[in-house]
Amino acid sequence: MRSYYRPIPQSDPGRPDGALTLAGGWTWFDRAERITREGREIVAAKDIPSEVLERLTEPRAPIAGLGFDAPRLMGILNVTPDSFSDGGKFIAPEAALAQAQAMAEAADLIDVGGESTRPGALPVAPEDEIARTAPVIAAIRSRIDVPISIDTRKAAVAQAAIGAGARLVNDVAGFTYDPALAPYCAEAGLPVCVMHAQGDPQTMQDAPHYEDVLLDVYDFLEARIEALEALGIPRAHIIVDPGIGFGKTQAHNLALLARLGLFHALGCAVLLGASRKKFIGTIGGTPEASDRMPGSVAVALAGIAQGVQIIRAHDVPETRAAMRLWGAATTGAA
Repeated sequence: MRSYYRPIPQSDPGRPDGALTLAGGWTWFDRAERITREGREIVAAKDIPSEVLERLTEPRAPIAGLGFDAPRLMGILNVTPDSFSDGGKFIAPEAALAQAQAMAEAADLIDVGGESTRPGALPVAPEDEIARTAPVIAAIRSRIDVPISIDTRKAAVAQAAIGAGARLVNDVAGFTYDPALAPYCAEAGLPVCVMHAQGDPQTMQDAPHYEDVLLDVYDFLEARIEALEALGIPRAHIIVDPGIGFGKTQAHNLALLARLGLFHALGCAVLLGASRKKFIGTIGGTPEASDRMPGSVAVALAGIAQGVQIIRAHDVPETRAAMRLWGAATTGAA
């Protein structure tokens, strides 16, 4: 029976002697939860196998020029007519550029997407996705000095985006949709973000089921990392995303959020993309996606408390302000 080790991250200033820094970041741990498919128990950090402990403690390498000694903020820029939260608002190039300029004041990275992945969304032809994203990326690069990622499942779209100035490929399909995408990223030496999703946007919310959502998602991401490494993409260039809301019920989302620290054992930077998702509206009593900023910020801070390196957010200035206050309140220094 395989054992998985979830560090129990702490940010308390009363750090005991012998505590270990998690992934070179802002949290520490001296205990872990040993998880199997049959049960869980708490163990001391010294009882974690050495190869797992090394991945938990090794500082994460910079990606797209961003270090991970502090949490980073990825702003969402949807240039689509039908995204669940802000579809149509930024599809015009001038509107997209204005939004990027506003986000750049607080975001470390801007994620540009031209295909909605909301539940029930239909695929977009590559040429249409390129027409939506590449000109916007080029315009942003000409005016704003901030790294850009392309949110796509398609090699042709990624290639056009990289040509326009993007520096990272973020695939919600975990590099399982287009067989040409991962080899292109490897050949081009690009960092990538690999996300877990059960099913595709059209079907993913049709009664999703897992034996153990936490371990099933971990196993999927581990397998995808190994596949990407086999193609020549170093683990240090891979970001992992457990895919909150993608083929998951509210109970699945909450189970993942409660134990996000497990994904640090993959040895990659971890991204949390929960912004404005349906479960936030359900729990927070905000049926309209545009009203979910407070709930989204609360979930983001819960992720940061578990050492998550990247927060993907719609409400960039508000999330940045909350991150600054969380850091100041936690460390006792502004």
